[in-house]
Amino acid sequence: MNKLIWGGAALSAGALLLPQAQAQQDRQLEPIVVSASRTEQTRFDAPASIDAVQVDPLTAASPLVNMSELLPATPGIQIRERQNYAQDLQLSVRGFGTRSTFGVRGVRILVDGIPATMPDGQGQAATATLTSTRRIEVLRGPVAQLYGNAAGGVVQVFTEDPPLAPAAPFARASLGAGSYGQRQQDVTLGGGAAQLGALVDVSHYDTDGYRDHSAAERTQANAKILWRPSSSTTVTGIANVFRQPLAQDPLGLTHAQFESNPRQVASVAKTFDTRKTIEQQHAGIVVAHKLDAVDSIDARVYGGTRQVMQTLSFSGSAANSAGGVVDLDNSYRGAGLSWTHATRVNNLPLNWTIGVEADDLDQTRRGFVNNNGVAGALRRDELDGASNVDLFGQADWTFAPQWKASAGVRASRVRLSVDDHFVTSASPDDSGSVEYRNTSPVLGLTWFASDSFNVYGNLGRGFETPTLTEIAYRAGATGPNLALRPSRSTQGEIGIKWRFGAHSLDLALFDAQSDDEIVPLTTDNGRSIYQNVDKVERRGLEASWRTDAGRFGTQLAYTLLDARFRESYTSTQNGTVAAGNRLPGAPLHSLFAQLEYRPVPKLTTAVEMRIESKAYVDDVNSDAAPGYAVFNLRAGKELRAGPATWYLYGRLDNLFDRNYAGSVIVNDSNRRFFEPAAGRRLFIGLRATL
Repeated sequence: MNKLIWGGAALSAGALLLPQAQAQQDRQLEPIVVSASRTEQTRFDAPASIDAVQVDPLTAASPLVNMSELLPATPGIQIRERQNYAQDLQLSVRGFGTRSTFGVRGVRILVDGIPATMPDGQGQAATATLTSTRRIEVLRGPVAQLYGNAAGGVVQVFTEDPPLAPAAPFARASLGAGSYGQRQQDVTLGGGAAQLGALVDVSHYDTDGYRDHSAAERTQANAKILWRPSSSTTVTGIANVFRQPLAQDPLGLTHAQFESNPRQVASVAKTFDTRKTIEQQHAGIVVAHKLDAVDSIDARVYGGTRQVMQTLSFSGSAANSAGGVVDLDNSYRGAGLSWTHATRVNNLPLNWTIGVEADDLDQTRRGFVNNNGVAGALRRDELDGASNVDLFGQADWTFAPQWKASAGVRASRVRLSVDDHFVTSASPDDSGSVEYRNTSPVLGLTWFASDSFNVYGNLGRGFETPTLTEIAYRAGATGPNLALRPSRSTQGEIGIKWRFGAHSLDLALFDAQSDDEIVPLTTDNGRSIYQNVDKVERRGLEASWRTDAGRFGTQLAYTLLDARFRESYTSTQNGTVAAGNRLPGAPLHSLFAQLEYRPVPKLTTAVEMRIESKAYVDDVNSDAAPGYAVFNLRAGKELRAGPATWYLYGRLDNLFDRNYAGSVIVNDSNRRFFEPAAGRRLFIGLRATL
């Protein structure tokens, strides 16, 4: 009988085992992940729904501008490049985050261990420097709740480390151009001695935009210093700059506009010159130290600033309006410390981690009258704050040779505050504060049936506080909506992971029940006011298939997401929302398929297909973005010329020039719900590394 090696013990295995040598080889090829338990393990062994997308900045057959280029083959996640760089990507996991009209809500984002999600739950995906990224992990389901507020899912980005001697220094550069005036450049330099190395990556991207009034320009720089003073200590220093001096906002279109001419722009976008500029800088230090054979500690400290100027599609001149120009000046900081201990009980592994995290945000928010794109009179001036202090613990116990139990808990305290500095007869003092407390427990069980077959289940509770923007106003009175409660969810999942030869299959069934879901109540003078509703359900199925056999490789990723309101409610903005209505922005079916063909060494070609069913645009399901199917082609060839390695690649997206809505602006009060995807577009790039 074959033996399964797990935690150092020789275990009895079932009849489904591969030959031992082949099984161990396949396990070694599995990507390493850390998101599920904060310790390194293979994705196959992780007792949760998690995917790790490996990124090679040299041979990736895409410009590496948006995270949506890298995650289409990951089930359970919707990530859309909106052809609108003023509003960032639209990202949701298992239906959490679909209500966000800008930025990312309901999903935690971390880059090299440093949060890109603020304490109030509002996050940004665009600031990750993909041209120096090596791996992206996507964690879904109950285990994600252990990351705290708004963790309907977790997306972690890991950038490449500098090379330490004896690894050779390197230089990498890329150029690319494509349809609609796309231009991309990138330079990466890395090198070091035996204990100290550094890497710097600088990239620039600009586009004229697929739609009218949608031009954008951005520059990113990512620097990383790696110091290993001993075999037990690693110190990583990170600095990142994100500069977006131009991002025109074409706004959404009505259904009639979308069908007649998807490249047009709403007239008010030009009238008020809707756009956004962003300047962000942050730096952090991450320390990993092994105390002895069984104990290790990890620590982080970080800080940064983010300045945002945005012009909206109205003047905001009324005396009680917040203005049509938004000026945000953010400063943020945080620290974290965790201790991991590995021991054995009855000669079987028991590992646990305990830790504390604290994060803080100060936001100066000003609003001005929008005089056709020019800031006018002051209409809002306040200092907003968001902070959290979280304690967490997590343990994995292999209590029998083929069984592992997992348990975790996170206690969170989140505080939001508003200090109003603009007090007039028409705009009384809106100051106030609120504090939320929550405890999120998670339990899990995994059966390692064989070297190639795992079964797992998880059950947990989580929460999602309102953001500073969502508590800003209340109905029928001035001041913040401090009565708005955090959404609380109970989630469960059952999944299997099966590896056989060059093939892999992952399946997961999930269910999430939420109370106090945060939804729109009304919009007044540009001010969105929110309320809580109960009994929102998200349930479904995720399936992914991968195979790599000789010259051919295939990938399939399917998501069935049935997300509904199970109880009716009424809002001034939407009217009566009937029980059974679907959540907007959440298609019932999503399928990605890819066939890759490698006719000769170093040459890769592929055809990609994406199919989605219709997505409703608002809570009352008054309209929907039609379902669609699109096809893409890509090819890449690696070449050697002296000391340099070259990579030439090209993409042809939306091959048949399909007119479809890439995303929807949910619950838009002007009924401009539709954001058209780009038509047929070509991108060609050349990279070289030395």
